[in-house]
Amino acid sequence: MTLSELEIYQKQGFGNSSGMGQHPALLIVDFVNGFADPDQFGGGNIGEAIENTRGLLAAARTLDLPVAFTRVVYAEDGSDAGVFTLKAPPLKQLTEASFSSQIVDQLKPRDGEYIVRKTQPSAFFGTNLTAWYVARGVDTVVVTGCTTSGCVRASVIDSMSYNFRTVVASDCVGDRALGPHEANLFDMEQKYADLMTSSEIIAVLQERVLAKTPSTHR
Repeated sequence: MTLSELEIYQKQGFGNSSGMGQHPALLIVDFVNGFADPDQFGGGNIGEAIENTRGLLAAARTLDLPVAFTRVVYAEDGSDAGVFTLKAPPLKQLTEASFSSQIVDQLKPRDGEYIVRKTQPSAFFGTNLTAWYVARGVDTVVVTGCTTSGCVRASVIDSMSYNFRTVVASDCVGDRALGPHEANLFDMEQKYADLMTSSEIIAVLQERVLAKTPSTHR
């Protein structure tokens, strides 16, 4: 984006920070084998984003934050496929048992972490994710995953629409093409979310946890 385009948004009052609340959670969108494979649904910078997410996930686990993953999962007979699969028919290959729909080994979920199975782009649409967050007192959703222009963007918009403060980990989201990736990062930052690197997010999370920890000094 050129400076003149950014100035338009700034002049109209976009691009402010919504900040991070006191009770964040981590959402990892569609980092599954099919999207990690450049010969199937992947490519671009998705592999790099997966690797970068490893450190953020480790920090979230250390700090005992709620962690949720999403998978695209369709019925074997395609009975729950909708208009989305008319646009991209190969997505129907992502069934419960298919290797392509399994979360990548680098980010393998642990017991107690929530796995959302979805048939639409958003992690929130037609799922119980919102209720799961509300039950845990979450006020901020930190988003990683792929693709930036697709399921990440859809999840970010719904997260904000459900009134969660939303932070996109800019180095932990990826797309099969870099043009849409960059354009959507710009747009999300202006309207729907804050953008922070994983290192910046980890530093803020650690600072807040330490601030809540009672001092042992007398």
